[in-house]
Amino acid sequence: MRLFSRLVLLVRLMFYTGLFAAGLMAAAGSLMVFHISQNLPKLPSPLNRIIETPQSLIYAADGQVLLALGEKTSVSLDMVSADFLNAIVATEDHRFFEHHGVNKLRLFKALYITLFEPGRIQGASTITQQLAKNLFFSFEKTWQRKFKEMLVAFQIEQANTKEQILEAYINQIHFGAGAQGVERAARMYFDKSAQDLTLAEAALLAGLPKSPSQYNPFRHYDEALVRRKVVLSRMVAAGFITADTAAKIDAVRPDLHDGRKDARTGSYFLDAMIQKLVDMYGEDVVYHGGIKVYSTMDSRCQADARTAVMEGMNRLDELMGLDEAVKEKPQAALVAIDTASGAVRAMVGGRDYYASEFNRAVNSKRQAGSGFKPFLYYTAFRDKKLHPASVFQDKPVGIPIRGAADWYPQNFERKFRGPMILKQALIHSVNTIAAQVVVDVGPAAVVDVARSCGVKSPLKPVYSLALGTSEVSVMDMAAGFSTLASLGIYHTPFLFWRVEDARGRVLFEHIVKDRRVLDTATAFQVVDMMEGVVDFGSGRGIRKLGFKRPAAGKTGTTDNYNDAWFTGFTPSLCVSVWTGYDKKRKMKDKNRRGITGGRGAVPIWTDFMIRAMKGEPERDFLIPSDIRYETVEKTTGCPVGSGKNQNMPDDTDAPQPAADPDATIQVALKKGQNPCGEY
Repeated sequence: MRLFSRLVLLVRLMFYTGLFAAGLMAAAGSLMVFHISQNLPKLPSPLNRIIETPQSLIYAADGQVLLALGEKTSVSLDMVSADFLNAIVATEDHRFFEHHGVNKLRLFKALYITLFEPGRIQGASTITQQLAKNLFFSFEKTWQRKFKEMLVAFQIEQANTKEQILEAYINQIHFGAGAQGVERAARMYFDKSAQDLTLAEAALLAGLPKSPSQYNPFRHYDEALVRRKVVLSRMVAAGFITADTAAKIDAVRPDLHDGRKDARTGSYFLDAMIQKLVDMYGEDVVYHGGIKVYSTMDSRCQADARTAVMEGMNRLDELMGLDEAVKEKPQAALVAIDTASGAVRAMVGGRDYYASEFNRAVNSKRQAGSGFKPFLYYTAFRDKKLHPASVFQDKPVGIPIRGAADWYPQNFERKFRGPMILKQALIHSVNTIAAQVVVDVGPAAVVDVARSCGVKSPLKPVYSLALGTSEVSVMDMAAGFSTLASLGIYHTPFLFWRVEDARGRVLFEHIVKDRRVLDTATAFQVVDMMEGVVDFGSGRGIRKLGFKRPAAGKTGTTDNYNDAWFTGFTPSLCVSVWTGYDKKRKMKDKNRRGITGGRGAVPIWTDFMIRAMKGEPERDFLIPSDIRYETVEKTTGCPVGSGKNQNMPDDTDAPQPAADPDATIQVALKKGQNPCGEY
């Protein structure tokens, strides 16, 4: 009996202890809810005012407003197609008319992921919760914010009817192409009111909010239709339509609005920048979060770039004998980067934005041809006992390739010049010497240098890399040459300086960081050689066209004339220009001669630089303290007047011919480097 009494006592103790613990947990929970619920945003009245956030604004570098995002047009539910209302409810929240702001099944799943999968904050958003989050101007995903959203969702449900909530929701969601709300989306994509949407159109629109960029039908029509199929299947599951109806609608391909120019920003630069912002913050924040973005775009430079490309392509059309009736014409791209910071001052991704939004400046990759050689020569000067006066033989060469036929590189002019120094080899873009150098240093080392300079595109470590057979973007070339222009300081290219939220709080600020990736003196030697390209070589058209400032650069032309490049720089501005057909084909003039970088890209580069540098003080490239200049013979590398010739015995008493000015050139040598040495 005594044992039984003790057991009863123990059970009672456990019971009351459990109640006490439960009470403590309830009290703690209440305190947590009370704490978190402090400073909740006030609900607007009427609820439709929830979308009255300021427009997102994008500014140029000079403070001029470039673009306003998030224009809104609100409509009542009776002015919206019933098919769209059914489609959006089935897709986003099929239990919308049953719950009180929170979907319990979704909530438990989200809670499990948040608690047991560290680093992931899973949303459980109903339509009401999605509406609630618009009242929060913090873009961080935390469980505290999700909890606050849930509390606000309860408030919304208590104070409003389901119809009022749905009406506010369809007027604030983003559909891509700058369209916020269903009315503007219907006008944007189909040139009709939301009331007149067909089921095929309504289901397509209802699929866009999940990822407006990925499913934008103007750019990704087939992907939008695949997403619509998901919407139709959810409408069937929710009982809004039959499976037969879904199958019939799935076969319909609705026509998009032809005159949709307001769907675009009008600028390749802004497109690239907005995509970067969307990647960082999401479409909702960018298009109707009321953010302010301070871009790097120089409005004057951007206008100059558009003019230079447009006029340059008109000249190229005339050179090639292409009249207005020709539909497929060559394209062009241009990127201008400030060498001191990495700020992108101008970007053009094609000859006509309204004919093609495809941004060739960042999204297209093409062979750079000889434009890639500066990276090779830097590698050679860094890794080997080579310098600009080292002598190589321009001669036929055959290079064994393991597991493949031997490689026999050919010069552009299909002839051989014999012995010459490396500076001359770059000036005249001699392929046979570049091939010999890459065999010596190894293609992997060249890849490493290009990577260090900012080339992001995949590069194949093969010998032909030296001749520019790997495909790169215009942005890659501008970034890589900008590193050379700054004598080895790499700056990450960027499109905006600062982002602020609707209340003026700084969300992001770009801090310029100098990162040395190249040796200063060695980089200067390459820059000096590239100055020779502009003054005496394939880039000399720059001087003929009237650009007289100190400048360096390199042309690039692929073997089949598919691509024509020029990338060059002054001490303050680096610009890369590419021309070619989108579908790779030869560019030839009316006399069937191929279009080179010197004829296709150099005029555009020069026209832009004359405009962009107007009013800027003229600057020379800074000469490092351990660099000296030496005038040498182009074929021997020997100093003028030294009495030495690598092809003759060293006999100082023998009579020497007078120096031929056309046979000599200045080279930049580092301390300890001696010219007149045969390699």
